[in-house]
Amino acid sequence: MSHAVAIGSARLVNETGLHARPSIKLTQLAKSFHGRIELAISPDGPWINAKSPVKVMSFQAEAGMSLYFRATGEGAGDAVAAMVALVEQNFGEDSLCDADGGHHG
Repeated sequence: MSHAVAIGSARLVNETGLHARPSIKLTQLAKSFHGRIELAISPDGPWINAKSPVKVMSFQAEAGMSLYFRATGEGAGDAVAAMVALVEQNFGEDSLCDADGGHHG
């Protein structure tokens, strides 16, 4: 068996950064995968356990910062892709959906 490792990143777009509600969504998603999933604000770490609500909620990530994800084990690639998508979709909070000035045309 090989130990697959996947790494990805996404920029925090919500104004309040990684606050309580996004932290909970992030840890719930991380827990849905079997492998180890870690989170950092630098590709060099330090890395924290993305499945730990306490660690994620105390993580100091502000709007505009990049979040880096590293997953190992079964489904590592899918786990990183899902975590990146969650951040890129602003944790499902649609209040900023037209902030880029988009229009229907």
